[in-house]
Amino acid sequence: MNQNSSVRKLVHCGVVAAIYVVLCLALQPLSYGAVQVRVAEALCLLPVFGAEYIVGVVLGCFLANLLGSTIVDVIFGTLATLLACLVTYKLRNVRFKGLAIAASLPPVLFNAVIIGIEIAVMFPDPTSSAPIWLACITNGISVGIGELISCTVLGVVLVKLIESNAALRKVFATE
Repeated sequence: MNQNSSVRKLVHCGVVAAIYVVLCLALQPLSYGAVQVRVAEALCLLPVFGAEYIVGVVLGCFLANLLGSTIVDVIFGTLATLLACLVTYKLRNVRFKGLAIAASLPPVLFNAVIIGIEIAVMFPDPTSSAPIWLACITNGISVGIGELISCTVLGVVLVKLIESNAALRKVFATE
């Protein structure tokens, strides 16, 4: 039984990583750039159902960035997703009116800060004379809004859908 459980967790990781990559590449205009709503980021809430989803989401983010973005985003985007998934996992049992809203906030915050700074520092707007700190804030707000849509709207809906459907709960709940 333990070996079956390990295989099942490995399969979950692989499937989640593949779904993340496919969503990013299929929705490429929305997935990359300073203004983005990366639908695949909704998967950052899957650690609510088990720690193995952290590996799947982070691997998916790494591969999606490797295939569709820059090496800088491979490093910092993957780091933001790793930190977000770890904290999301820690907040997995916190609910507001039955919804995993608290678990949706780490991806928003980590990506807004890390990617906001990444864009401002590594890809500055040559037409702007704004100070770097202002560019960090405005980029962070832009990234944060996209993450709110992906995680706090789509991700929370995904968690609620899985939790309220017995068949989906059986597939995703591993702890």
